[in-house]
Amino acid sequence: MKNVSILVPESSVVQAIVDPQYLFHTVNQILTVAGREPLFDVQLVGATKEVKLNGGTFSVHTDRQLKDVRKTDLIFIPALFGDMPEAIALNRALVPWIREQYDNGAEVASLCVGAFLLASTGLLDGKKCSTHWGFMNEFRQMFPNVEVVDGAIITEEHRIYSSGGANSYWNLLLHLVEKYSDRETAILASKYFAIDIDRENQSAFAMFKGQKNHTDEAVIKAQEYIEANIAEKISIDDLADMASVGRRSFERRFKIATNNTVLEYIQRVRIEAAKRSFENSRKNINEVMFAVGYTDTKAFRTVFKKITGLTPVEYRNKYNKQPVAA
Repeated sequence: MKNVSILVPESSVVQAIVDPQYLFHTVNQILTVAGREPLFDVQLVGATKEVKLNGGTFSVHTDRQLKDVRKTDLIFIPALFGDMPEAIALNRALVPWIREQYDNGAEVASLCVGAFLLASTGLLDGKKCSTHWGFMNEFRQMFPNVEVVDGAIITEEHRIYSSGGANSYWNLLLHLVEKYSDRETAILASKYFAIDIDRENQSAFAMFKGQKNHTDEAVIKAQEYIEANIAEKISIDDLADMASVGRRSFERRFKIATNNTVLEYIQRVRIEAAKRSFENSRKNINEVMFAVGYTDTKAFRTVFKKITGLTPVEYRNKYNKQPVAA
């Protein structure tokens, strides 16, 4: 029997507590129906007996308190809500317990932005991690010693797991079900919950926001020019001249400010524009490609798939919002 401890932090997302609890209880039922023994002992664990969430709208009663759990096999850290530094501060009491259990052999999994609390333990330093695509820049700023993997649904390293944004954590939950039981049980669970078990990344859902939360005015000027001229041929030398900065210095400052090289930034801006066009128009692939500054179909397809995880055709077919004429 594997002991599964689902933490109930202050300022956490109720659904990210309920979903793993529901899943592992369901897996036990699947195993029982198949004539096998239940595999998981699932308990809600918190610093107190009762944790009020969402401004008191929800109240979660824990099964056990931290002081009563001497040893566990798997810890889930659910997604947090609101201001991340504040949420971490509210949950300082959980940090030494998480570290102690990890040192005793437990595996630790963060769901979505639960990665912020996991990173605050120091256990992620020097390791890879995924979190919600919309919080990656903030995460990098707060935890520079952690390697954030863009677009990853799941990361796994040295008994530590993390998942991408929102419902991406279901893929991590199913991954762990498969690890602790078998592929057949994980597939049955995925069918029960209607989850695509093998989705590989969250890139298709990411909305590139321009990454302008910095104070380097020369870089901001270059970013604004790129975004206003996506169909034009843009050279790094021209951007550096526009910013009145030497090329090498410009490239270094751009990378520091945006966490992208200049070429990566241009590609991401163009592909974001292409995504919006595929979502909101009936333009064909070539029309969109030319509109965002590409003239080579193969190059456009390669960059598009690298950034979104889908080909242009796959993305258009999946996310286009326009009704098809009868």
